[in-house]
Amino acid sequence: MKTDVVIIGGGPSGLLLSQLLNKAGVATVVLERTSRARVLARIRAGVLEQGTVRMLQEAGVGDRMAREGHPHEGCIFSDDDLMVRIDFKELTGKTVMVYGQTEVTADLYAAQDAMGATILHDVADVVICDADSDAPFV
Repeated sequence: MKTDVVIIGGGPSGLLLSQLLNKAGVATVVLERTSRARVLARIRAGVLEQGTVRMLQEAGVGDRMAREGHPHEGCIFSDDDLMVRIDFKELTGKTVMVYGQTEVTADLYAAQDAMGATILHDVADVVICDADSDAPFV
């Protein structure tokens, strides 16, 4: 199989890179070592900075995040005696979006499927060969 770019890892970063490249006309193949079900079951952090939110919107996968995500302007740190609010918006002029990584990944899979991108799951023993040549391969 030939492609312009091989992306190793089908988590949110790999899928987002594939989405952006495919939208720009660069063919990709994503290689993921586990099943799609396992990728979608991984529960991870869910606070997205503004740059990530913009990039997801640019990639065409920000609609559900805009509807279902929760924008936050700050957070509160506390211990037994003290509670301190950190106002992101006041300090930086920016907010964050609370939207689970699992949801981001689901949105990216849906977009990749809609454009017919190639994502291969359960791929083991991936080795990059001849990376310094004119014809590298995996």
